[in-house]
Formats: sequence, structure tokens, C-alpha cells
Amino acid sequence: MTQTLTARRLITPEATLNFPVLTITDGLITHIASDPTLSHEEDTLTAAFLDIHTHGAMGHDVMTASPSDLHQLQLFLAQHGVAHYLPTTVTASIDATLRALEALANLIESGFHENEATPIGIHLEGPFLSHAKPGVHSPALLQPPSIALFDRFQSAARGHIKLLTLAPEPGALPSTAAFGGQGGVSSKARPFSSDTALDLIRHATSLGTKISLGHSNATAAETLAAIAAGAASATHTFNAMRPLDHREPGILGTVLDQQTLFAELICDGIHVAPPLVRLWLKAKGLTHAILVTDSMSATGMPDGPYTLAGAAVTVANGSVFVTADPITLAGSILTMDQAVANLQAFTQAPLADAVRLASHNPAAMLGLPHLTQLIPNSPANLNRFNAQNQLITTYLNGQPIPA
Repeated sequence: MTQTLTARRLITPEATLNFPVLTITDGLITHIASDPTLSHEEDTLTAAFLDIHTHGAMGHDVMTASPSDLHQLQLFLAQHGVAHYLPTTVTASIDATLRALEALANLIESGFHENEATPIGIHLEGPFLSHAKPGVHSPALLQPPSIALFDRFQSAARGHIKLLTLAPEPGALPSTAAFGGQGGVSSKARPFSSDTALDLIRHATSLGTKISLGHSNATAAETLAAIAAGAASATHTFNAMRPLDHREPGILGTVLDQQTLFAELICDGIHVAPPLVRLWLKAKGLTHAILVTDSMSATGMPDGPYTLAGAAVTVANGSVFVTADPITLAGSILTMDQAVANLQAFTQAPLADAVRLASHNPAAMLGLPHLTQLIPNSPANLNRFNAQNQLITTYLNGQPIPA
């Protein structure tokens, strides 16, 4: 089947084409031309989005969702402009994590489903995080860096873990002795490992898994060592990170300063105040800033009580917070189209720049730039924006997604 899409402009990673005419055959872009007679057109076509950090939506958590639940989640993501995504785990028991990874591997290997975003790998967030900055992740279930445990996770995922968030500092966990006693966790629950975070970074990177630094109280020196070991990105910049200090930049200052490091940001205006969104964008530039949602199961659902990582959380007025600790945010209810809109509002960035942060940059970080290319023989995964830069249609393999 052959069809044609037209618009006022087509924004690609390389350039902007005015009055484009895209010929699409069997889901692939087969020809791109320009026709100035289309001067009446007002819409803009861009690459569809890639969300590398989402825990769920529509009442479904990727850790526990059934296959049918996951398909509903993927339809929701596609309706908000997402063509590809990384289902993202949270720290859980080892057995629960293994079960989730196996289920997500099954989903990935099931291939493309019509009208649904496609999972291209798994983002393992935890359990190798810092006790000082756990966020919603259960401190009792955190683990010290362990190559053996990572390999066990990767085996369950059948090689599909593409991104790993970890804390880079030594001593990210208290010693096992600290977990004994009343209310603690037996050291037997924490297999002994002499591996350091740097060992794990080097090992996972050698296997093709990208490393993102997060949930960390690392110093600047510890962060620089992790980058030298192969870390590629930073997880939800500003959040669950050692605060910036003028004498000790820490992980945050280093993430902002190191130009080669990619850096995620949750652009909902709640996790990060707009002035700091602007600072982040200035620091990381248009090539290394990445928009993510960090969405949880309550995304697309009404306010009320939910759970995330086994913790009771509350959604109210756009925020998700731990019910027992309202100061601690717990994921978001952000969608990627709203993140793109917010970035434009907060920074006055043009649509082309905002879309780059939600598509081309995460693809580049993962080493998969072809995912968001818009050239002949590439899949016709596109978003259509109206003259007000509002997302109005998403096309996956050339087919519009039903609202």
C-alpha cells in the first residue's frame, strides 16, 4: 500500500525541509520531495518520540503487568507520540526482578504490534543504587554492585537490558553488618561481592549495555571516574542526586559540566523548576539533553492512591509522592508530548529543538540513531504538530494511531 503525507515543514535530525511530500509504501518512507504549491499547509512533521525511562501508565506497572496490560500501555504511549520505549524496572526482590525481566523479554521478542509503541530494550533502574539517595526505591532491597547479579538479570532478560542506572560511588550501601538487628535485613539477603561500581560499569558496557548515573551521593571525583569507566548518561538530572556545592560540585555539577555525558530530565515543572530546566539545557546543549517521562502506572489515571515499587504513593495536582513521606517524589504522570510542550514553554526553545531532546538524542545515547531517522527506507514513524505546535497525530509505520 502506498500513501502520501504532506505538511508545511518536515524536521529531521539533519535539517528542515519546507513543503515536504513523503511517499510511504508498506510502512517505509520511499521518497521525500518538496512541493512549494503546498503553501496552504500549516502542520509540521517530525520523528516520533523515544522514551527511555517509563515505569508504566493507565494503571499498569511494567514490573507486574500482564501481556494484555502491556499492550494497553503501549497504545497509550503511541497516542502520546511515542514510537519506541524502554520499559523501566524499579528495585524489587531478586526473584520479582527476574520475573519482570523475563516477561519484558517476551514482550520485546513478540515484535511490532499495530497501533502500539515498540519496546526496544529494558532500562534496569536499580538495585545498584545509593542508600543516601534511594527515592522511592526500597532501601531494604538495594544491592551492592555485583557483576554476577547483573549477569543473572541480563540472562533473564535474554540480553535485552540496554540501559542500567546505578550509583557510581564506593560505599553506596552500608556494610552488611548495618542490616542486622531488629527491623534490619539479614546480610544473607545481600550476596557478598567484591565488585565495585566501576567494575560493573566496565563489564556492562563491554556487553553493550549503556550506563546511566543516578540515585547517587557521589562526589565529583567519583563521578568522573565512572564517566572514564564508560558511563554514558545521567538519570533524571537534579532528582535523587547529591546537591550542588560551590566547593564540591558532586555528581550534579559534574553531570552538568561534562559535555560528553548525556543527561535525562523530567520536564513537568514539578521535579525540576523551570529556571533549572533552562540551566540544564544551556549546560547540556541540543546534542546531550534528553527528555524522559519517568511515568508510573497512575499516568493517564485520576488522582488517588497507587503503588510504585511496593510503596504506597499518592497522586494529587500533577504530583506523585510517597504517601508516608510527601516530600519524596515518586515518578511522574508526565507524557512525552507534554514534556515537549513544557520544554518549549519553559525555555522558549523551538519545536525542532524540543523534539530532538525527545527522539534523536536518546537514540544517539543508546547507539541507535537509525530509530529516529527520516530518510528513504526508514520506517514512517512520525508525529504531526499543528501551527500551535500541539501534537495532533502520530503515525507508526505510516498508519495514524487512533485517539
